[in-house]
Amino acid sequence: MENKLGRIIAIDYGLKRVGIAVTDPLQIIATPLTTIAAPILFPFLKDYLEQENVVTFVMGMPNYLNGKPSTMGKIIKQIATQLKKAFPAQSFYYQDERFTSKLALQGLYQAGYSKKDRADKSNIDKVSAAILLQSFLNQQIVV
Repeated sequence: MENKLGRIIAIDYGLKRVGIAVTDPLQIIATPLTTIAAPILFPFLKDYLEQENVVTFVMGMPNYLNGKPSTMGKIIKQIATQLKKAFPAQSFYYQDERFTSKLALQGLYQAGYSKKDRADKSNIDKVSAAILLQSFLNQQIVV
C-alpha cells in the first residue's frame, strides 16, 4: 500500500445493507461510520468524497474457510469493478471478512450495548466494517 495520507474507507457489502467504516486522516484507527441501504452506496461515497480526502477503498471479501471466494464474492467483485470505474483516483484492496460479523457482535456485547442494539443488524454491519478496516491497517504495519 502506498503511504498517501488521507482516509481509508472500508465497505462491508451486503445485498440489503452496507456497513461503512473510515480511518482518521493519519490512517491510525478505524471507526464505524454508518450503515446505508445497498442501492445508495455510490451516491453516498460520491458525497463523502466531496467532503473528505479518501485515498483508498477496502472491500470486504467473503471467503469460505478454505480461502476461496464465496458465492457473494462474485457479487462483491462486480461491485468492486464499478467502484474502481467510478472512483479511479482511489487505490483499492480486498480484505478477508470471515468472522467479522461474529467479532462485531462480541464487541458490541463487551462494550455493554443493550440486547436491542446488538440485534440491530445495522450496528453489526458498521462495526464489522471497522473490524475489517482495522485488520487491513494491522497488515500494513511493517516492523
